[in-house]
Amino acid sequence: MYRTHTCGQLRIEDCGKEVTLSGWVQKSRDLGSMTFIDLRDRYGITQLVCDDTTDKSVYETAKTLSREYVIQVKGLVRERSSKNNKIPTGDIEIEVKDINILTTSKIPPFTIEDNTDGGDELRMKYRYLDLRRNCVKQNLELRHRLAMMVRNYLSNENFLEIETPFLIRSTPEGARDFVVPSRMNPNQFYALPQSPQQYKQLLMVSGFDRYFQIVKCFRDEDLRADRQPEFTQIDCEMSFVEQEDVLNMFEGLIKSLFKQEKGLEFGKFQRMTWHDAMKYYGSDKPDLRFDMKFVELNDVFQGKGFSVFDDAELVVGICAKGCANYTRKQLDALTDFVKRPQVGAKGLVYVKYNEDGSFKSSVDKFYTPEDLQKVAEKFGAEKGDLMLVMSGKTMQVRTQLCALRLEMGSQLNLKDPFNYAILWVTDFPLLEWNEDDQRFYAMHHPFTAPNPEDYPEKLDTDPGAVRANAYDLVINGTEVGGGSVRIHDRNMQLRMFEALGFTEESAKQQFGFLMSAFEYGAPPHAGLAFGFDRLCAIFAGADNIRDFIAFPKNNSGRDLMSDSPNFISDEQLEELYLALKPVEK
Repeated sequence: MYRTHTCGQLRIEDCGKEVTLSGWVQKSRDLGSMTFIDLRDRYGITQLVCDDTTDKSVYETAKTLSREYVIQVKGLVRERSSKNNKIPTGDIEIEVKDINILTTSKIPPFTIEDNTDGGDELRMKYRYLDLRRNCVKQNLELRHRLAMMVRNYLSNENFLEIETPFLIRSTPEGARDFVVPSRMNPNQFYALPQSPQQYKQLLMVSGFDRYFQIVKCFRDEDLRADRQPEFTQIDCEMSFVEQEDVLNMFEGLIKSLFKQEKGLEFGKFQRMTWHDAMKYYGSDKPDLRFDMKFVELNDVFQGKGFSVFDDAELVVGICAKGCANYTRKQLDALTDFVKRPQVGAKGLVYVKYNEDGSFKSSVDKFYTPEDLQKVAEKFGAEKGDLMLVMSGKTMQVRTQLCALRLEMGSQLNLKDPFNYAILWVTDFPLLEWNEDDQRFYAMHHPFTAPNPEDYPEKLDTDPGAVRANAYDLVINGTEVGGGSVRIHDRNMQLRMFEALGFTEESAKQQFGFLMSAFEYGAPPHAGLAFGFDRLCAIFAGADNIRDFIAFPKNNSGRDLMSDSPNFISDEQLEELYLALKPVEK
């Protein structure tokens, strides 16, 4: 028996027990006549003590121990004279009777501590060491707990967890696929699923009216803090439901997770249409932890001779409470921020409503104090507030102002990660126009049903105005899940493909198996998927999903630990009918 207890288990009531522990040496302190060793495993840390009462050979062994050695110790639990209230085992220590070195260790390339001295790239290369750190371990424990809660909740609601294939057919819509060559079918390829979308719809046709899966998905797209090439979804589908049924079911799931994990209770989640989200926040995933709602200002700013505003499609701004004391340097920095290529604005206008009731703006030449008073009234501004205004084409300037709003939220410390603002965004556009291709694309995917109020008339006359029967769940400005009512009627699906520019032949070639299934009694169905990695990060108050994935990729899509992706041999290429030589770096 390697251990009778874990390193986080023993307490003061265990004093006098003979125990056996196994784990890693966190650190060792040799004080001459006494040696202290902190022994660590997944469950915690226990202090070991060797002193003049310890067997000489055991004492000598203790002095040879170094960080990350794996050891087994036997000894007596006793009360510590100098207690440590920072750890659960801080009231006791182990009087060592025997030490067995199970494995030696090289000195790690970084310290195995919460505040490590290792950078991101180094820790990614030695991820198996990084996972020993308590803070990383706690992230994976959180992930496990949430997964169990999800499974329990959905199982209790009669959902079945059913696995769907990982080797599927590539489809032309959405992000780029990862493709897999088939050795047994020369020059043909599988794709790794971006989601189990079509298969879960087929399960509804099959009569499994409530399906879920915590499943890996794959998208070959550029990475950022909340993206990985492989990620995990809580994927769900239901039959004989409408949008309201889905929202209520999965609002219940999220409330259950918050109550069990965080002890928080919420009322009914706020709802907002896509149109209002874009109009008032410039984003389809608005961060509602703070205000700064957009105010449209064409009526008070145009017609005064300032051509930048007079010629603009939209003049719009935000009010930063209590920021009229911003210096010229701070205002110039905000202007530089919106001019960054990532934002793309040409400039920024400010209006200060000073504490003495006067106004100061960057456009005083064109606007009188009376004009600026009207601007302040539009904002509902008070003395001491700062108004920031931008102009341009409607959708473009809204997106630019959204970036500024989020920046101000950060500067003013308004984005508390544990102040949860949750809402459903509904009524997305069904289609979005692509100028380069001169065609419509599905905003979500081609199986999303149109809003019944807009179908079929608008799909023929004004496709861009058709609303989708779709919904996203947003927490703290992050989209954590989304879904839709699906098309279950074959004729409607064909009309959708037609609107997307598919011929009947190309639609049959790409989606023939789904269209065929619709001929055999497809029930009305709907569903959604949550980004599980993002959900875990939000519960922990973190920004980067990598910290919640055991073996993540870096921002270039590489696994630095295993050095993948990598080249394969000529023999493997020939076997897969890929007669190309690897590209040399």
